[in-house]
This record gives sequence, structure tokens and C-alpha cells, in this order.
Amino acid sequence: MTHALYSPVSGESTALPPQTGPAAPGPVDTERIADLIGQLLAALGEDPAREGLAGTPARVAAWWRDFLAPDPSAMATCFTETHASDQLVVVGGLNVWSLCEHHMLPMQLDAHVGYLADGTVLGLSKFGRIAQHHAGRLQMQERFTRQLADEVAAAIGSQDVAVTVHGVHLCMSMRGVRMERARTSTVQAGGRFKTDPLLSQQFLTLTTAGQRGTA
Repeated sequence: MTHALYSPVSGESTALPPQTGPAAPGPVDTERIADLIGQLLAALGEDPAREGLAGTPARVAAWWRDFLAPDPSAMATCFTETHASDQLVVVGGLNVWSLCEHHMLPMQLDAHVGYLADGTVLGLSKFGRIAQHHAGRLQMQERFTRQLADEVAAAIGSQDVAVTVHGVHLCMSMRGVRMERARTSTVQAGGRFKTDPLLSQQFLTLTTAGQRGTA
């Protein structure tokens, strides 16, 4: 089954393929990573044993372990709120770091999540934890956007969820074309956000207002 993403700006719908993301990362072998980093330093013409580099392989290995460790507290917590009916809730500023799986360079992702509260609200701190959980791996911005939307939708039991992500990719800023000011934006919309142009426009207006001055 494919999904269509409605753009209130162009009025067009774009077919999206079914979600087929990789599984979460497995255990990190820090000893093996440290050994490989030592080999990399040697291949780059450095002396891994010299002052300043002696502890680098272990530090790099520890960083990979910490970055790729899944957060067990990412479980979403919902609260019953009878007065929250058909209310648009938008949580922005979910700024996380991830790693491009094509070049293994960092990308900074600024995510915004919107949903329609219908008697149930999602704990605010969980948005950040869910974003960090999916960012802490080799990733693609497009996949991250969909994973964030899918997990929030599963937590609130509704497809009325939309996510926008604005990304800065070092694989584009510091290599290749080296476009330092380039930005990538992705949108995932479901339920009424996909079928109601006014609701979709309200969400996009709220989540893109702060981006105009950063280009």
C-alpha cells in the first residue's frame, strides 16, 4: 500500500512507498571500533601512539557506543484530557543530531510534530525522546521524518499526525558541492492533515515561520 502526501502549496499529491526501514542498531563492539580507528589513523599517515592521539581510538569507540545506544525511556506516555477535543497541538524545536548513512557525516535535524488531540494528549518530553531514539543511528532524513510520525501516531492511536523536519547535512556542506547554507525540508502527513488543506496549511505555517530568516 502506498501513501499520498498532499502539499497545500502546490496542490499536488506525491505517492510515497511503504515504510521499509532498517532494524534498530545492534550491540556496539567498542574494542573492534577502537582497533579500526587506530588502523584508520595509521592509514592517514598519523602515529596512533603519539601524544594527543593515544586515547583517540577509545574515545571515538565510546562515542559510537553512546550515540547508537537505544534510549529505553523513549516509550510514549499519554494522558486523558477530556477538554482537548479536536485541538491542534504542535511541538517544535526538537533539535537532534544524526548520521547520514551514505557518508557517515553528521546531520542536524530540527523536527516539528503536530497532531489533533481528541481526548488524549502525549507527554511533551516524550517527543524529544522519540526524536533522539530514531536519530541515534545511521539514518536518512526522509526515513527519520516518517518514523517520527509513525511512532507518534501509534502512541495516540490516530493517524492525524504531521511532521516537518528541516535538516543541515554536513555531507552537502563540507564535501561535494560544499553548499554551507543548503537546507533540506521533509514533510510527512497522515489522517486529516493529508485530506484537509486548511489544517495542513495551518501546521506548515506554524512550523516554517522561523525558517524563513535562516536561508
